[in-house]
Amino acid sequence: MILFILMFAPISQSTTDFNAIAKALSAGDAGTLAEYFDENVELIVLDEEGIYSKAQAEQVVKKFFVDYPPKSFKLVHKGTNNDKLHYCIGNMKIGEITYRVSFYMKQTDDEHLLIQELGIEEE
Repeated sequence: MILFILMFAPISQSTTDFNAIAKALSAGDAGTLAEYFDENVELIVLDEEGIYSKAQAEQVVKKFFVDYPPKSFKLVHKGTNNDKLHYCIGNMKIGEITYRVSFYMKQTDDEHLLIQELGIEEE
């Protein structure tokens, strides 16, 4: 029984991370979202693009949420394109406009997932 639980522990961790991130995106909660940022994050937020420190990235996302408060966020697709890189694509509803949100996460040595790249673009 213990072996069975240990075998699926990494899967439940990544699901928890994706769900917590989706909840933060839906609520427009930049602080909680930033908890999942790596030390440096590549951001594409509308027309603004760059590589930011964790603290700078949080401020960019916070400003976006102030200017464009989300109504909802729904995960559309998630997966892994190698053993350490996970990705997620979702739709964020802001007013009557839908924005495509994508993020890539790298698994750390201690099995946590950290966002390396985040994109928010109008569909």
